[in-house]
Amino acid sequence: MKRLVQKIREIFQIEDLRVKIINTLMLVAIYRLGSYVIIPGVDSNALAQAQEAASQSGGNGITDLLNIFAGGAFSRASIFALGIMPYISASIVVQLLGMAIPYFQRLQKEGESGRRKMNQITRFLTIAIVAFQAPGYIASQITRYQGVVPNDGFLWWFTTVILLIAGTMFVMWLGERITEKGIGNGISLIIMIGIISRLPFAFVSEFVAKTTSGGIVMLVIELAFLLGVILVSILLVQGTRRIPVQFAKRVVGNRQYGGVRQYIPIKVNAAGVMPIIFAQAIMFIPITLAGFSDSLTGISAALSDFTGFWYNFIFALMIIAFTYFYTAVTVNPKQMADDLKRNGGFIPGVKPGKKTAEYLDNVISKITLPGSIFLAFVAILPAFASMMGINGQFAQFFGGTSLLIMVGVVLDTLQQIESHLLMRHYDGLMKSGRIKGRAGASAVTMAG
Repeated sequence: MKRLVQKIREIFQIEDLRVKIINTLMLVAIYRLGSYVIIPGVDSNALAQAQEAASQSGGNGITDLLNIFAGGAFSRASIFALGIMPYISASIVVQLLGMAIPYFQRLQKEGESGRRKMNQITRFLTIAIVAFQAPGYIASQITRYQGVVPNDGFLWWFTTVILLIAGTMFVMWLGERITEKGIGNGISLIIMIGIISRLPFAFVSEFVAKTTSGGIVMLVIELAFLLGVILVSILLVQGTRRIPVQFAKRVVGNRQYGGVRQYIPIKVNAAGVMPIIFAQAIMFIPITLAGFSDSLTGISAALSDFTGFWYNFIFALMIIAFTYFYTAVTVNPKQMADDLKRNGGFIPGVKPGKKTAEYLDNVISKITLPGSIFLAFVAILPAFASMMGINGQFAQFFGGTSLLIMVGVVLDTLQQIESHLLMRHYDGLMKSGRIKGRAGASAVTMAG
């Protein structure tokens, strides 16, 4: 406890870090306040009663999970109801275009100016996606209930769609400001805050359910299992394969440089939590389509039941596919091989240049397969937890999207805080070792 207090004091002694943390807290507070601003014309009490009745009659499936991501804004019919997920969907599309369309490939190579153009395209695409999703959300989650919207004419629909677009764009702007002015990745942090905001309510519901039914021992077992899943998730996020690298000796004057062995830390899960976020964004599509067409109700119901076979099967396959995709986008074996060669480094037993790039690509492919399968397994654990009788909302934190996002984002944020401390010659946050965040997953440690 004394060490914790000391670390907190050291953190706030660094002015720029203190300012970043305060900025982050203020922007997060704005996001949380906005999630309680209800769409004009919606009777929030009638909506809550209708949703409670629907939940008791059959549950809401994937909508409960989407509500966790949005911090409750999804079920409250808030102006932030669609949250940041449309922006994630737009980012997926733009990154896919970057792999197939020459124009986007040129933008990726133009450096900062190209990045700004791609960000602008992503923003416009986000608007288009929200404009498509908003009517489906309104139809499937608001106007389907009688008496929730007394006057749901064309003007109300038009203004509500505009509000939902503005709400998503404002959340996106908050995420970008957190990344720029605060600490951590703003988009991931906003998703995590929405998840954490639902954890106390979910735990209290499970606690009441178990204590009233005399299952206090079962509750203790559940918490122990949850702790074990958290530890496994941390291992998944931080697990690395270290590839030895030898640097040639160089003599400059009377001093010798190089001649030491370093390591390339290749992460088992180099993509971090992004495959989970990408896959979850895609799973939102059936809900949107169901709002437009009654003929899709059967398919939508099957893909909206997060405890069902088809939902978990498709979800797991998408996670594995997106893990490979995002790893291919973020980890460049050719660039790593070129950096090694330029700095006089080589992998023992492997020729520099093309052979090194092939070797690295082979290693990355081999460790990505088990990493992606394990990631997919942890992601669908909540379905098994729910089948074992755990409350549906609390079951979302037994592995799955919620827990993996929280673990990944927390580690990433703590790693950034630790970097600030080490730059100011303070000790790290841990007594031994370093916190490894998602950033730098494919970084190559070079000798001088």
